[in-house]
Amino acid sequence: MKLERRAALWQIRGLGDAPPLPLFAHAESAEYPPEPPVRLPRLPLSAHVLEDYRSTRLSLRAHPVSFLRPRLQQEGTLSCLDLRRLRDGARVKLTGIVLVRQRPGSAKGVVFMTVEDEAGIANLVIWRKVMEKYRKVVMTARLIHVEGRLQRHRDIIHLVAHHLYDRSDWLALLDETTQKQLEEQDLIKGRWRPPRPTHPRNVRIIPASRDFH
Repeated sequence: MKLERRAALWQIRGLGDAPPLPLFAHAESAEYPPEPPVRLPRLPLSAHVLEDYRSTRLSLRAHPVSFLRPRLQQEGTLSCLDLRRLRDGARVKLTGIVLVRQRPGSAKGVVFMTVEDEAGIANLVIWRKVMEKYRKVVMTARLIHVEGRLQRHRDIIHLVAHHLYDRSDWLALLDETTQKQLEEQDLIKGRWRPPRPTHPRNVRIIPASRDFH
């Protein structure tokens, strides 16, 4: 529609093309001239992606993890694409959006999880003992950080999880208000800290994963 999301919402709520309302008819008189056009601040790309996910469950503009990549690189976190160049048995740190959780009855308690970042997808293997230790994270996280070892046979790649952490609160970084606060914090303190943790149900940007048993 050739309008930025914020400008479109402004016009819709302004009822610019609606019939005049009697209660506000005086606004068109000479005593009350038309209001000057409003120049709205541009919506950041990350906020566009956030709204895309909230409305359509996906975005063609960018991936949420791409905005977190500079901070993830500071921790030595790799992307899904980086896994292709690693040897079997390599230690790996990976962070991604949880797409699918599977716990087949024939797998004896093993959970298989598919995660996604801006570079692709990765398949996690979570053994029963690890599942028991990190059950809450495995079952509730929408953005998950995993540390483990790469298991590779030719082009078939899995990441065997040893430690898992819920990073769903990091999704708040896509909100423009939080971004501004963190930019000021970085400027003043010279370092960055994650936002306060919130319950995964309150992180509305990412839709729930598809889970199978």
